[in-house]
Amino acid sequence: MKFLNKKTDIDFMGQRKIAFVFSIILIVISIGSLVTRGLNFGLDFTGGTLIEVSYPSAPEISDVRAHLSDAGMTDAVVQTFGKATEIVVRIQPRDDQEASNAEISTQVLAALQDGVEGEIMMRRVEFVGPQVGEELTEQGILAVVYALIGIFLYVMMRFQWRFSVGAVTALVHDIMITMGIISVVQIEFDLTVVAALLAVIGYSLNDTIVLFDRIRENFPKLRKANSLEVVNVSVNQTLSRTLMTSVTTLLVLMALFIFGGEIIHAFAFTLIVGVLIGTYSSIYVASTTLLELGVSKFDLLAVEKEGAGAVVDQNP
Repeated sequence: MKFLNKKTDIDFMGQRKIAFVFSIILIVISIGSLVTRGLNFGLDFTGGTLIEVSYPSAPEISDVRAHLSDAGMTDAVVQTFGKATEIVVRIQPRDDQEASNAEISTQVLAALQDGVEGEIMMRRVEFVGPQVGEELTEQGILAVVYALIGIFLYVMMRFQWRFSVGAVTALVHDIMITMGIISVVQIEFDLTVVAALLAVIGYSLNDTIVLFDRIRENFPKLRKANSLEVVNVSVNQTLSRTLMTSVTTLLVLMALFIFGGEIIHAFAFTLIVGVLIGTYSSIYVASTTLLELGVSKFDLLAVEKEGAGAVVDQNP
């Protein structure tokens, strides 16, 4: 296209049907996994007791589970935490847990100490009641819903309602697929993951707003171009900025994922997936939604004119 900028000339919108099929496949897989496998809810949402202990030498996880099972804690979840000698035990809430909560850590420590040479050190004990877990689940869902509503209103005031629909569609797409991938790999879903999902919304929205700004600028500049050509030009013009932002963000997140330790593992993983999906959706989901809704230069020119007597030239 003769009015395309000098840096890149990629027909992104020409591939939008392929991208649509790709997105549908990802969404179907995500919904299927969420329905069949569900999310691996952490202690924040399920309630229960978390106990972190330190062994004098790295134990076999199977032996740790066997000792806990022998002590009657068959539903205990055992994981390493950072070092091989650090173990985290999660006990699901029981009917009698309220009465015995003060003794659970002692029972776990006694069960783990059985057959182990040297002393096992208790690092920390955390307890979350089932009612608190239910409240956190509700608040987490509401936080995402309120964020989407606020974003819709903000984009509508700044641009136009078609842009709002495009932005929110891209964000719902991002959240759904990110949660689906979390379900597929069974990453523990806790409050840090909720925080990461909200961060994904902010990151993806920022990418989308930059692209929408360029689309709005290009509509009056490229008067002889149709809507598809204007969107293509805008995507190409913001491509270098989008890729640079994504790559530098991913480098930091990869470092956190690899070297940050178990405590932020789920947080970093969620953001990595969210940044990748968010970058893709800004180009193909948000922009494609604009085209499908029939956005044109007349929508934006009417908004930019001020004064009751302003007349918009309807001749192309």
